[in-house]
Amino acid sequence: MGSTPEYKLYQIMATVDLVMPKMGESIMEATILKWHKNPGDHVRMDETVLEIATDKVDSEVPSTAEGVVSEVLFNVNDVVPIGTVIARIKTSAPEPQPSHQPSNSGNGYAPGYSSQPERARTAPQMQDTTPSYKPQPSTNGNRFYSPLVLNIAAQEGVSMHELENIGGTGNEGRVTKKDILQYVEHKRSGRTQTERPSFQQTTVQGREAQRMLPMDRQESQTTSYNGNVEIIEMDRMRKLIADHMVRSKHTSPHVTSFTEADVTNLVMWRDRVKKDFEKREGTKITFTPLFVEAVVRCIKKFPMVNSSVEGNNIILKKDINIGMATALPNGNLIVPVIRNADQLNLVGLARQVNNLADQARNNKLKPEDIADGTFTLTNVGTFGSLMGTPIINQPQVAILAVGAIKKRPVVIETPHGDSIAIRHMMYLSLSYDHRIVDGSLGATFLTAVANELENFKGDREY
Repeated sequence: MGSTPEYKLYQIMATVDLVMPKMGESIMEATILKWHKNPGDHVRMDETVLEIATDKVDSEVPSTAEGVVSEVLFNVNDVVPIGTVIARIKTSAPEPQPSHQPSNSGNGYAPGYSSQPERARTAPQMQDTTPSYKPQPSTNGNRFYSPLVLNIAAQEGVSMHELENIGGTGNEGRVTKKDILQYVEHKRSGRTQTERPSFQQTTVQGREAQRMLPMDRQESQTTSYNGNVEIIEMDRMRKLIADHMVRSKHTSPHVTSFTEADVTNLVMWRDRVKKDFEKREGTKITFTPLFVEAVVRCIKKFPMVNSSVEGNNIILKKDINIGMATALPNGNLIVPVIRNADQLNLVGLARQVNNLADQARNNKLKPEDIADGTFTLTNVGTFGSLMGTPIINQPQVAILAVGAIKKRPVVIETPHGDSIAIRHMMYLSLSYDHRIVDGSLGATFLTAVANELENFKGDREY
């Protein structure tokens, strides 16, 4: 009698892909700052695997499974598109087993499996799938380029005209790091034919490219400095802020309107209730929630300022999410967002403002805390400024700045005649995207906010 075949069954470990998470609106990539786990390390569910940074906030990426880190696919300082697999984790959960069919191979492995090692059989084949470069014209004159792509373009002498003709493989046809590096490689080898612009075009495009590049990468005309100077390199956040501001100016034609408001009733009401408010509600009442309250009421009357632009479309936002520009201890700026501000009363707004400000100062903001803003308020008066011309926080179309509240003699009109009185006065300025918000709408909205503040009821409850 023949011997019964011996079947050896092995538990196959499941592999879970850890991907770069989406960190908010308009953010398409993130930089890896630090790996907390290396291949071979055990990781628990929700335990931090790595730290990443975007142009808005630093964040930690937790594990989506418990197991052992089997692969780390990117290095520190690598810029990775969202949705990309950045690591793999082996878990103890078995993968589905195929049906056991008798095998005549006699190779000692479980029936139905080949004699190749399990890792080689289950791991994805890493093949060079890089397509040959084919320039594709851009269909959108407002094409977005990440700071990394612009940096590479500056270093490699790639003009904006060339960038516009690079076929992007990223989300919505955006040019990725891989795309521009491949273009540079082909250009050096002479395999890429580009249109040769006229001298005038070259000059204009060169200036345009210079204006679009981040400040730290713009071509310097001198290599030495006269006099007693100190050269300070920008930190990562300051570089990103600088690029964000330049890109906003390039994207939106900025117009700024000014007005002033008599906020005497508002100041006197706050002075009267602030102690009782903090004792009763457990949080301080500052001017910011009062300003936000007025802005929300006016956005409901003029919803077009709560929108964004995508190509030839106006995206009217139904949610009212107010960003509040907040200065950090290191001098940098961040904009946490009060979500659904129209659904909060004054107490709720005060709590949100104070909580977000505290989290910002202690570097505890999460990505969702700075995402999806639809309108921004900045209080330049905090630092003593009477007024300012704020830069729009893209992709929004308007930003309001409030200045310092100062006592000034002003003319008071009454039915019995005019008089001069000492009043608490404040300047307001609204910068808006003139593609969508014209002077009439911008000035009308700004005046409406001023009227809301001037007509503040001094006998109101909170």
